[in-house]
Amino acid sequence: MEIPTPEDLKEKRKSLGMTQSELADSAGVSQPLIARIENGDVDPRLSTVSRIVEVFETAEEDVVTADDLMSDGVISVAPDDTVRDAVETMQDAQFSQLPVVKDGVPVGSTSDATVARARSQTEDLPHAPVEDIMGESFPTISPDADLSTVSRLLDHSSAVLVTREGKVAGIITDADLAAYVGSD
Repeated sequence: MEIPTPEDLKEKRKSLGMTQSELADSAGVSQPLIARIENGDVDPRLSTVSRIVEVFETAEEDVVTADDLMSDGVISVAPDDTVRDAVETMQDAQFSQLPVVKDGVPVGSTSDATVARARSQTEDLPHAPVEDIMGESFPTISPDADLSTVSRLLDHSSAVLVTREGKVAGIITDADLAAYVGSD
């Protein structure tokens, strides 16, 4: 077992969003001791370091990521698909919105509302390409983004796309978040 350095411990605590006090309470030590360990002012006992590492391991198991929340097998349309194709895809899937994806990369979005707004502005709407009416792409995040990041993005967008190496891997909506909460 490699013993973590004071910098490693501090970095790990911060990456888990823990305060020194929270770590101290969970590890059964004082907050000043955590501060002194992180500053390199004290050489802690191996048993203390082991308790701190156990707290980190438990906290990591409790972290919910975008990968845990996302629905994979994303249903999407391409920018050159017709609006009619997009509407049929939404109806078949019983979705009110879809990402617009080209070669695996998100380039926009479309929805029932987008189509409705375009009715009076686009000639021969059913045969028009989706790119003529699409809106902005949904925000994208990595699979390891945490629950609070996903929640913040969903406060301002109706969906969030999860990407791996720039390609769409999954989608998260309020329904996915609600399903996760309901599963506890």
